[in-house]
Amino acid sequence: MGSEKSKRKKIAIIGGDGIGPAVTREAKLLLEVYRDKAGLPIDLWELDLGADRFLRDGTTFPKEIQIAIQRECSAVLLGALGDPRVPGLEHARDILFGMRFGYDLYANIRPVKALSDKLVPLKGRGAKDVDLVVFRENTEGIYVGMGGQFKRGTPDEVAINEDVNTRKGVERIIRAAFEYARSHGRTRVTMADKSNAMRHAHELWLRVFHEVRAQYGDISSDHVYVDALCLYLIQDPSKFQVVVTNNLFGDIVTDLGAAFQGGLGMAASANVHASDPKRVALFEPVHGSAPPLAGKDIANPFAALLTVGMMLAHLGWPDEEKRIERWVTQAVDEGQCTVDVGGTLGTQAAAAWLRERVAAEL
Repeated sequence: MGSEKSKRKKIAIIGGDGIGPAVTREAKLLLEVYRDKAGLPIDLWELDLGADRFLRDGTTFPKEIQIAIQRECSAVLLGALGDPRVPGLEHARDILFGMRFGYDLYANIRPVKALSDKLVPLKGRGAKDVDLVVFRENTEGIYVGMGGQFKRGTPDEVAINEDVNTRKGVERIIRAAFEYARSHGRTRVTMADKSNAMRHAHELWLRVFHEVRAQYGDISSDHVYVDALCLYLIQDPSKFQVVVTNNLFGDIVTDLGAAFQGGLGMAASANVHASDPKRVALFEPVHGSAPPLAGKDIANPFAALLTVGMMLAHLGWPDEEKRIERWVTQAVDEGQCTVDVGGTLGTQAAAAWLRERVAAEL
């Protein structure tokens, strides 16, 4: 372990809402195995943030916590946010956007990788056909919240959300996708937009894509409209290796992709500042808080555990991501998993099965 890797890494942990605390607990236990058994230099900092805290005292994401995370932490592990008791989602918005926008984590990276043939619902397709990575722009687009409502509640009501795209934002996410492809042995990058309908915002995407691709002659690249991309993904996902797109389309395409890998309970993600890997990064399973499943010990923990793998790779231990993937694959193949992916185990038992096998190898 080199000197850079041996520096201690502080990880903030936010369990959040719904099934978030349950799956995050299992992720934390896996991190403790790596800390205590493998001796990885990581420190865990649990934070009491989420709907329960908001309902208790109105706290969302205190400025002092935001600053402390930025100064002291290498990564944040977030369970999920969203609770029907907070219909306005004030706490979720402040926490999630406070990190994504506040730390300028412009690249949302979502692997769409099937770990077992039995998880792929497409006829005639198997795990070998599903292995792509989506780069979703994370700090611009329709989700910035610019807009408003006029004459609300009347027959003449007008509601506007503005799609914000900057040259800087578009170029850096496209470049991040090409750099990832080059550094990870991928040979093709696809950019998806809707420039045929959104003549101003997405013409910028198309123009910048052509300018950036010219600088990566070793990487094949193509452009498709996002509606066509959805069609092509279902027809043959093996044609795609790295996909880059905007905030809204990335959100939609990655949920479609999750269906190819066994559902949202198998989907991990990272939010990073791709051009400065030393900045704090945010890691989260993408399944959401799923309030109806909370407290029932039935939520799939594998997305959270795979997210731990992504985090460890980001922090300098890529072999551990491969190890966790291998044991998740075996768990699914042997039925040592939750019902949604063909098993009979509960959240805690499925996570414990994997954790024990990882620990035995360390």
